[in-house]
Amino acid sequence: MSFNARTDLAIEAREMYFENSAIATEAKGIEAEEDECDFGIKVTRVRVVDEEGGKALGKPVGTYITMELPNPNETEQKAYEEACRICAVELTKLVGQKVNGTALVIGLGNRNITADALGPKTVDSVLVTRHLLEYMPEEIDSRLRSVCAISPGVLGVTGVETGEIVKGICDRVKPALVIAVDALCSRRMERINNTVQLTDTGVVPGAGIGNRRMAIDESSLGVPVIAIGVPTVIDAATIAGDTIDKIIENLKENAEENLPLYKMLSVIAEEDKYGMIKQVLKPDYGDFVVTPKEVDSVVENIAKVIANGINIALHEGITLEDIDRYR
Repeated sequence: MSFNARTDLAIEAREMYFENSAIATEAKGIEAEEDECDFGIKVTRVRVVDEEGGKALGKPVGTYITMELPNPNETEQKAYEEACRICAVELTKLVGQKVNGTALVIGLGNRNITADALGPKTVDSVLVTRHLLEYMPEEIDSRLRSVCAISPGVLGVTGVETGEIVKGICDRVKPALVIAVDALCSRRMERINNTVQLTDTGVVPGAGIGNRRMAIDESSLGVPVIAIGVPTVIDAATIAGDTIDKIIENLKENAEENLPLYKMLSVIAEEDKYGMIKQVLKPDYGDFVVTPKEVDSVVENIAKVIANGINIALHEGITLEDIDRYR
């Protein structure tokens, strides 16, 4: 696929760079490494170290960590625990020494739309302690840090920019760190609902579906911001482009290159398919994004993975068993 499909994932921006440049070496200003973990979990770390690297990938300078889970509906307890552990380990690396005070977890998105409910559902499972440490500190486990959380809603429901709400809370609570959780957009179906991206660059709510809002990052809030996201939707034009590619591959595998359909699609494949498809679809259907039918259960499960990753990373020495006990 040679077109620049819509995506929020740095790992996919890196893939598109390789495809578009037709070279196998990293862009200047980009560093990357991959790890294979237990239960088929793959971790890719992409670092944009300077503005040149940022221009190549279209991403701000920072670190982007991607966890790819083989099965978001995995029922095996050990696989679930491993996913939580890896999420916590990678988040801890990003947090570093930044949490010497309160951590504020923001669940971005619309709770009433399942594909956009990742943030609110994650917040539901975050272990909040700020109020307990303030009003009954003698009763609280010494391992617990001060954590507060909120789902501020979306502009269409509240009439207030999410970034303005978060800024107001930060001005009042004065957290040492903000962790923002949001739904993202991917360019590949296989990454929908089973990929977690963690980054220290913050987030722009709605950017994945072309509805950019006020940025939630360190420059706007005055405190470090870590963004955690999962792609829950894909652009319909991207699916159409993938379908054309698969048809071409199928015809080629079956030695049907001489068919008029193959010749026609091959010409299209060399052009900007994405732009052409968007031009055809947009007048009648607008900017369509789609999500798998099992999104309800998958978002519920992966939200718990992220929430427990946050809980374990922020509360030193806390385990999944402890988290279940506190709830």
